[in-house]
Amino acid sequence: MSDFHTLRLQAGLSVAEAAELAGYDERTGYRWERGEAKPRKAVLEVLRAHTPTPPEDLSKPAAFRFIDLFAGIGGLRRGFESIGGRCVFTSEWDKFSQITYQANFPHDPHPIAGDIRNVAEADIPEFDVLLAGFPCQPFSLAGVSKKNSLNRAHGFADETQGTLFFDVARIIAHHRPAAFLLENVKNLTSHDKGRTFEVIKEVLQERLGYHISYRTVDGRAWTPQHRERIFIVGFRDPTTFSMLDLPIPDEKPTLASILHGANGYETPPMEDYSEGSQGPAAAKYTLSQHLWTYLQNYAEKHRLKGNGFGFGLVGPQDVARTLSARYHKDGSEILIDQGKGKIPRRLTPRECARLMGFDQPGRPPMKIRVSDTQAYRQFGNAVVVPVIEAIAKHMEPHLMTALARQEPEREVA
Repeated sequence: MSDFHTLRLQAGLSVAEAAELAGYDERTGYRWERGEAKPRKAVLEVLRAHTPTPPEDLSKPAAFRFIDLFAGIGGLRRGFESIGGRCVFTSEWDKFSQITYQANFPHDPHPIAGDIRNVAEADIPEFDVLLAGFPCQPFSLAGVSKKNSLNRAHGFADETQGTLFFDVARIIAHHRPAAFLLENVKNLTSHDKGRTFEVIKEVLQERLGYHISYRTVDGRAWTPQHRERIFIVGFRDPTTFSMLDLPIPDEKPTLASILHGANGYETPPMEDYSEGSQGPAAAKYTLSQHLWTYLQNYAEKHRLKGNGFGFGLVGPQDVARTLSARYHKDGSEILIDQGKGKIPRRLTPRECARLMGFDQPGRPPMKIRVSDTQAYRQFGNAVVVPVIEAIAKHMEPHLMTALARQEPEREVA
C-alpha cells in the first residue's frame, strides 16, 4: 500500500481529486496509487495538509472498546461511537467499502483487515463489545447424530464450519467479550426452514454461554423507509436487558426530509448530485425514456397476472420501500415522482446517505468517494444508523454495569 494511497484516503479524496490537488494529472495519480512511481515529498505534504485533524475526543479515554466485523461502511460503528466506544479492530473484505470506510474514519491507528476468515482470533486486540452484520448462510447439520453415536465432539466449530457465523463464534469464544450485537435480514429466523437460526441460538446460548435477546426492528420510525432487520444482543453475564423494551419513536418522517431541494441540507463540495447547494437532483438521475417504458410494461404484465411485482413510485410525503444493494440496476424499488407528465428519477447517493441515517441534520455529511454504482451497493447493504444508535443507547447501562464488574483487571485505551 503506497503512502499516496493512505494519505489520500485519510484526506477523503479520490485518486483524480488528490492528483489534481497536487497539480498533476489523473494518470500520474494512478501510478502513485499502484506504487509504480513515487510522488515528490511536496505532494505528500499537500495531502497531509488536507487531512482533517483528529477530533478532540480521540485523545480522551474511551468508555469501552469494540470491534467492527463485516464492517461495510461503518453503520454499526457509528451507533456505538455515539455512546463513547472506540473501535480497535475493523474487518471488511470489499475494496470499495474499504475506501468509503477509511474516508470516513481516517484517524484509525489500525488498518482495515480484509477477509475475517484469514484473521486468527489471537491477532485481534482485546475488546469489550463485538459488532457484526454477518451474511446469512445455511448450516449443515448432517452428521451430528452419527458423531453422537461415535462419541465424537461436534461443537459450534463443526456445525458452523464453512459459514461466516463460524468466524463470529470463534472470536467470541476466544475473547469472551462482555457483549455483542449481531445484525441480519429479518428472514434469518425462517432461513433454511428455521434450522439456521436454531443453530445460531444454540451456539450463542448453549455452547458459548451468552444471554441473548433478539427482535426484528423496522427503521421506519427513524427514517422514511421500511427496512426490517433482526438484531441479536448478547451479554456474557446475567442481565435484565431485553430487546423487547427498545424505545421506538412516535415520529414518522417522510421523504421530504431527505430529498434534494426540500430538506435544508447543504450539498458538500466536489459533488454533482444536485443542481446547486439547495437545488433539485441533477438531471442525470432521471430515468431514460427507454427504461421508464420498460418498467411500466413490466409492472403491467405482472398486474394482469395478479402479481404484485412492479416499481415503487413515491413522492415527498411518502415512505420508501427497502433500499437494496441492486438499486444501481434500475432503481425500480424507489422511484421519485417528479410531477405529472415527467419521468421519475432515482435517489441520488447523497439522498441514500440521508435515507440510511448516515447523514443527519447538524452533523458533518458522509464522505462518498466511490462511483454511484458502488455507493448504491454500499448503502443498500448498510444498517439504518439511528436504529443502531437507539440499540446502543438501550444497551449502554447494562454494558456499563457489566464492565464495572470487571474492574480493575480491565483497562480501556
